Amino acid sequence: MPPSVRALSTGQGGYGTSVTPSDLLDGSHMASRIRATIAGTGSYVPSRVLSNAELTKMVDTTDEWIVERTGIRQRRVAADDESTSTMAARAAARACEDAGISPSELELIIVSTITPDHVFPATACLVQHAIGAKRAAAFDLQAACSGFLYGTHQATALIESGRHANVLVIGAETLSRIVDYTDRGSCILFGDGAGAVVFARGADGRGVMHSAMAADGSDPMSMCVPAGGSKLPASMATVNERRHYIHLEGRKVFKFATSVFIRLVDEAIAACGLSRDDVAMVVPHQVNQRIIEAAIRKLGLPREKFYVNIDRYGNTSAASVPIALDEARREGRIGAGDIVIMVAFGAGLAWGATVVKM
Repeated sequence: MPPSVRALSTGQGGYGTSVTPSDLLDGSHMASRIRATIAGTGSYVPSRVLSNAELTKMVDTTDEWIVERTGIRQRRVAADDESTSTMAARAAARACEDAGISPSELELIIVSTITPDHVFPATACLVQHAIGAKRAAAFDLQAACSGFLYGTHQATALIESGRHANVLVIGAETLSRIVDYTDRGSCILFGDGAGAVVFARGADGRGVMHSAMAADGSDPMSMCVPAGGSKLPASMATVNERRHYIHLEGRKVFKFATSVFIRLVDEAIAACGLSRDDVAMVVPHQVNQRIIEAAIRKLGLPREKFYVNIDRYGNTSAASVPIALDEARREGRIGAGDIVIMVAFGAGLAWGATVVKM
């Protein structure tokens, strides 16, 4: 079991920043402090839908079995001419439009992904060129399902320090390219898509109130792609043994995710001196409907305070939180002034949390 998520706010085994309860209550102090605010969001999912019914023709499973165990009814799959960079660029363009900013004004692009277009160059550099962000530095970040919140943490620190006026953070995945469609335990879970957020400097009381990330590398192979790196480079043997696909130990992941999910939310609320009534929405990583429902019951928050879209998209890893955040905003379920908690957890093992006042 990973170390206590209390590390997120204490610094023991993790790294986090947050405002104090007095900061939150003193509006004049908040107004004078530079914050990383969410200026705009955007998302993109491929048009092709892969339903449970189609999967039953590929592996020994049923729609009922999939829905009961995961809550997933369908997922999106990238077309042959789509990749992580093309989907990320579309989400990025929509986020910039929503923020009212030209891509040429962006200063930094972070792409969080475990499915880059290439080992190198960085997918972020491909996105930079695609959207015309000529001034922006660009790099990739790999923290699996927690990648978007790791990127958010970096963006927050860079903006609060004054190093950057804005940062575009993207979570994008083409997981269908590394899914083993002969493994019914894992192929039912994953989908493709991208979500993006423009963070910008602000001092009006809105913005990131708390951001934290942590990891426990003692059991990294419970969620992994075993081959293709420097430790086990591609060979005829690794291809024949199907070691370039996602490997998942479901029971371990379920136990880890349920425990960490609950503590992430509790720790985030405590770190900001909030009550549960102050929270307008929790946007979790869309890992599994059963995990989300178990966390809802144990946290005691109303079901309507959790945004869930796993039934339509499956698990999109680093893309899941920003896609859900963008949809929640566009559906009117998150509005100006609302306090939102975003949590994510996954391979590494790595996890993170962000609290933001919209």
